[in-house]
Amino acid sequence: MSMFGKGEGPAIGIDLGTTYSCVGVWQHGHVEIIANDQGNRTTPSYVAFTDTGRLIGDAAKNQASMNPINTVFDAKRLIGRRFNDASVKSDMEFWPFKVRGVDNKPMIVVNYNNQEKRFAAEEISSMILVKMREIAEAYLGSTVKNAVVTVPAYFNDFQRQATKDAGIIAGMNVLRIINEPTAAAIAYGLDRKYTTVGGKNVLIFDLGGGTFDVSLLKIEEGIFEVKATTGDTHLGGEDFDNTMVNYFVQEFKRKHEKDISKNPKALRRLRTSCERAKRILSSSTQTIIEIDSLYDGIDFSSTITRARFEELNMDLFKNCTEPVDKCLKDAKMDKSSVHDVVLIGGSTRIPKVQQLLQEFFNGKELCKSINPDEAVAYGAAVQAAILGGEGNIEKVQDVLLLDVTPLSLGIESDNGQMSVVVPRNTTIPTTKESVFTTVQNRQQCVEFPVYEGESIIAKQNRLLGIFELKDIQCAPKGVPQLNVCFNIDANGIMVVSAEDKSTKKKSKITIVNNNKGRLSKMEIARMIKEAEKYRFEDEENKKKLEAKAALMDYTHDMEEKIPSLRKLKRADKKKYEDEVAKTSRWLDENENRLAECKEYEDQKKKLENVCNRIIGKMHQNGCG
Repeated sequence: MSMFGKGEGPAIGIDLGTTYSCVGVWQHGHVEIIANDQGNRTTPSYVAFTDTGRLIGDAAKNQASMNPINTVFDAKRLIGRRFNDASVKSDMEFWPFKVRGVDNKPMIVVNYNNQEKRFAAEEISSMILVKMREIAEAYLGSTVKNAVVTVPAYFNDFQRQATKDAGIIAGMNVLRIINEPTAAAIAYGLDRKYTTVGGKNVLIFDLGGGTFDVSLLKIEEGIFEVKATTGDTHLGGEDFDNTMVNYFVQEFKRKHEKDISKNPKALRRLRTSCERAKRILSSSTQTIIEIDSLYDGIDFSSTITRARFEELNMDLFKNCTEPVDKCLKDAKMDKSSVHDVVLIGGSTRIPKVQQLLQEFFNGKELCKSINPDEAVAYGAAVQAAILGGEGNIEKVQDVLLLDVTPLSLGIESDNGQMSVVVPRNTTIPTTKESVFTTVQNRQQCVEFPVYEGESIIAKQNRLLGIFELKDIQCAPKGVPQLNVCFNIDANGIMVVSAEDKSTKKKSKITIVNNNKGRLSKMEIARMIKEAEKYRFEDEENKKKLEAKAALMDYTHDMEEKIPSLRKLKRADKKKYEDEVAKTSRWLDENENRLAECKEYEDQKKKLENVCNRIIGKMHQNGCG
């Protein structure tokens, strides 16, 4: 029994890829990966604009060398990003089409029907989603409305929301956004019945055209539980193409003393040849690049060996094993505990990538039994069948998907530290609570800045949003109990709320499309790398923050005692007030820098010496 209305057809699963997309549907007790009108089971994520119309998929890619500046690809590398992101700037050097910033949002500029048009990445992605839906409708013979769409595990909330928006623009109902490696794990695990006690630990190594994810899952009796996820959401096959393109641009310059790097048509033709050569080098040890009249009527011909290709990309290949190690550490698991290493994404066909991964796992055989191009769409189709009311079908009825948060989430505390409420790699959907309080007497309003990231210092993480809780119980500092709740749904989208337990006053914020406050893929990867690299520095900063907080608290307490000193000699009272004021002034002057622990401790000792002596006098004289 379907939960959808008439005319909506079955729910489909779409792998919306950087370079290629794929669509599947659950039918007749299994997943069918659907071929497009060209007979291909994957469709290029390309959209081309011409004087006469628009082309999507194979037709768009096939004419790319003739119309490079109006042929758009890589929309996934832009979706949910800001124009000033470093990765956007570096990508723009390789794109023949123009990208401009409008309010810091990247907009793709093309000539369409003899007019300049600007498109957001969501719009381009929506066009590809429409194409995938049409492929499914032609196969099924019915209208399709509902879909499960996959994203890289490391997509942040804004990128997920932007992907959902692309679905809305495409006129589709996106039932669920699920992580690509998790979808691939379903494809791997659905037909396998494990007798292993405690289930199987499976590492999904997903290296596609533009993103790279590593996820470790435990699969047991139909439960797919993600233990940890990490990766680099700006690494993939296109980066390997780029190094080859640069290599041949330099060779052309050396041989013919001409620079083709500013000619979009020549670069597009060269890129197409490099992509083809990369694929050939996965099965051959060398290949030839041949392009007639590449530039200024000059024919270009060159040989590239697999060894040279590996040399050009060795740094990138080596980067692929670092997240694997990180993922195992996050899951608190030894590499010997991993039962299967599953390869997903077309770039895992590269022999050197396989070799380095196999060496990492001490010679373990890698699992290549599922199609790396189709596995993600397969898992999405299974999830679509479950959400579409097909849960009574054998095989899928007991499948339970448990994903995780890619980053820690929390609140900035009054001493500047990140107070983590939801640790990284927490299973979602989830609800986590933590109790906060006031830092001043009779404080009736508290501001809650919500952050995501791994640094112990809140401001080094990314601010997602700020909300206030007002009309708090009027009481001494530390007395009110303010319950903060993070509620994250199955799509990874979050609502943060706060409630005063005494007054029952509530406030909340939904973290949604906030372009100014969201992380880019590159920033997420950078945060985790830097948090690891600077862990020692973070520990030092934590000590400094604690020393600063101790000084602030002590100074504040001493300020509050001033009214009780009225019976002291004027000179003693003035000395006390001056010393407290001096320390407060020093704190104000150093508000924007984190001083050394010793500086805070010295200031506190000075203040203690004066205050303790004068308060001691007061008690001796019976004035207390």
